[in-house]
Formats: sequence, C-alpha cells, structure tokens
Amino acid sequence: MSDVHLSGSCLCGSVQYEIAGQDTRFYHCHCERCRKASGAGHASNIILMQAASVTWIAGEDLLRRYNLPEARRFATVFCRECGSPMPRVSAERGVVVIPAGSLDVDPGIRPEARIFDGSRAAWSCRDEIIPRFERYPD
Repeated sequence: MSDVHLSGSCLCGSVQYEIAGQDTRFYHCHCERCRKASGAGHASNIILMQAASVTWIAGEDLLRRYNLPEARRFATVFCRECGSPMPRVSAERGVVVIPAGSLDVDPGIRPEARIFDGSRAAWSCRDEIIPRFERYPD
C-alpha cells in the first residue's frame, strides 16, 4: 500500500480540500443512483479504504449532504453555491469517496473497473472508439 495525497475544489472554488489515506480503488459506477447524482452516464469515484483524513481548506460550511432515505449507504455531498459533488466520508464503513472530477491534481491512478455495468444506460459511453475533440467540434 502506498500513501495517497489528493487535493481538489468545487466549480466556484469556494470549497477546497486535501485528503490523505491508503488503499485506493478507482471505479466508474453505472448504477442509477450514481448516474442521477452525477448527471452523467457514470460517476467516477476514487475510494480511500483505510485511515483517510479529510482537511477542508475552505468552505466546509458550504457543504450539504443528502442521504437517500431508502438507501443504507448512498449519500451525496455537494457545494451549496455551485452544486459540485464533493468528497463524502462514510464513518461507518471507514471510507472516503472522492468524485474524481473534483480533483485539482492527477491522482496518479486510473480507473480499474466499471461497476454496476448491468445498470449502464444504453446511451452511456463504453470503450468503443468514437471521435475525440479538444473542444466543441466545428
């Protein structure tokens, strides 16, 4: 296991954080809950499995948490100003879930699996080759 040190922020920059921990997982999750929470075909999450510490550099008071009533483990944390998903601590499971899009640094790891792929939306990206552009296509 190696130590991981990550930092990130929300879209408006009001919330900033640093996270340290060990034993990472990096998944693209295609479950319906993650799709709805992210507004995309999947959520890209880094999960720190052991002894993760979260330091809120700025904006901790702007964080809001939504616990899905019918779910045992699903919640979202977001900036109340811009709505950006932010890291969420699951103390009962001993993990921190970090929305990879909120990172300001390259985490140095890459996604290792697509999970809940059976729930993948038919329109969601797969690994097939499609055209790529640096900006909007002409």
